[in-house]
Amino acid sequence: MIIIGEKINGSIPAVADAIARRDSEFIKERARLQTEAGATFIDCCASVPEAEEVETLHWMIDCIQSATDLPISVDSPSADVLVQAYQFCKKPGLFNSVSGEGDKIDKIFPIMAANPGWEVIALLSDDTGIPRSAADRLKVFDKIMAKAREYGISPNRIHIDPLVEMLCTSENGIETNTEVISTVREKYPSIHITAAVSNISFNLPVRKMINFGFTVLAMNSGLDSAILDPTNRDLMGLIYATEALLGLDDYCMEYISAYREGLFGPVKN
Repeated sequence: MIIIGEKINGSIPAVADAIARRDSEFIKERARLQTEAGATFIDCCASVPEAEEVETLHWMIDCIQSATDLPISVDSPSADVLVQAYQFCKKPGLFNSVSGEGDKIDKIFPIMAANPGWEVIALLSDDTGIPRSAADRLKVFDKIMAKAREYGISPNRIHIDPLVEMLCTSENGIETNTEVISTVREKYPSIHITAAVSNISFNLPVRKMINFGFTVLAMNSGLDSAILDPTNRDLMGLIYATEALLGLDDYCMEYISAYREGLFGPVKN
C-alpha cells in the first residue's frame, strides 16, 4: 500500500498554529514521525489564503526536506499554486491534485510530461461537482485518461481518487465507491487508486471502526494507495494484514517485517 501521510495539513488546528508561528521544529517532527511509521509520501498542505499559499508551502517544504528524504505530496486546490510550489521540491513527488474541473489538467499534465518522475492524484469530479452515480464518475475518469494519453502520462503515474463521502449522508456511498474502484482497477491494472479513508466516518461515533471496515472493503476492490495517518499503528497493522489476506504479500513477509520493525502492535525486542 502506498501511504500518503496526512499529518502536515493546515486544516489541523495544531498545524495551523505551527504555520502561523513558523514553528519549523513542529513541522520537522511530524515529518520524521510519519517517515518512521512507514509513509511513502509526506503530504504538505498549507490551508491558507491563496495569496499566501506559495510562500507558506515553500517554507513548509523546506522544513520537511530538512527532516526526511521521502518525496512530498504538494497539496493545494489551486493548480496555479501547484505549478509554482512543486519547484521547491528536491526530488519528484506527487501533485495533489487535479480533476476534470476547469483547466487544472492542462496546467499540471504538461509539467508531468516534462518531469517523468512526478505522479498525480486525479479526483473524479468536474465542473458540475461530484457526480452522484458510479457511471457518471467513470465518465469523468475516461476523460482524465484521454487527457493522460494526450500528454503521454502512463497510468502508473496516476492515483485516481473516487471521492469518498460521509457514510451517514450517503444513500449508496459504499456501493458507488467499490464499483468505481473495481472498474478502474479492471480497466487499468497498473493505475493507482487512492482515497482519504477517514472521510467515510465524519459525524459518526467511534470513527476508527468505520475507517477500518471501509479500508478492508476498498482494498478488496482494488485500492492500493491511501491518504491517512501512518502513525496510527492499529490502522497500519490492518493494512499489512489485509494485504497478506488478499495474497499481495508473498509468505506474509511484509507483514512479519513490519511487525518486527514496530510499525504496528507491540515492539518486539
